[in-house]
Formats: sequence, structure tokens, C-alpha cells
Amino acid sequence: MSRLDLALFAALVLSALFLVQVSYESRRLFAELDREQTRAVQLEGERERLQLEARAQSTPLRVERVARDRLGMRPATAAVTEYMAMPEPAGPASAAAGAAR
Repeated sequence: MSRLDLALFAALVLSALFLVQVSYESRRLFAELDREQTRAVQLEGERERLQLEARAQSTPLRVERVARDRLGMRPATAAVTEYMAMPEPAGPASAAAGAAR
């Protein structure tokens, strides 16, 4: 065999080994992609479940019940409401506003 034949044979063997390695890596990456896509579907289902749970937790009736039972709050009525008058600020701006009235 000539040197050219040996060089071509070595190139062929190296090419075949490279092809095997690339095929293996491709299969491994495809399997990993499939696992991650499955995980993404699971996470999406969990996110939807948690959003539904959050909506159920934040209904006005439940918030009112929790405020009453756990926090001891009660509805605001006229009997328990205190109104405060804010004093007018003193200064030249308030004097001009009073003269304009």
C-alpha cells in the first residue's frame, strides 16, 4: 500500500469514529431535550394549578372571612368610624385663599 492509501484509510477511520461520536451526542441531546420538554409541561400544569389556587384564595368572601376570623377585624360602620378635620395650613397662601372666598 502506498502512503496515499494509508492516509486515506486513516482519514476514513477517523471520519467513521467522528460520525459515531456525533451520532451518540445527537441521541443524548435529543433524549435530554425530550426530558426537559416533559418537565416544561409538568411545570406549566403546576403553574396553572397554583394560579387557580391563588384566585380561589383571593375571593372577596374568603378575604373577608380571614380578616374577621384570623385578624379580628370587623366591617366599618358609622358607629365605629371617626372623621377628622384637617387644619388649614397657616401662611401667605392660606390668607390669599381665604380672601378669595
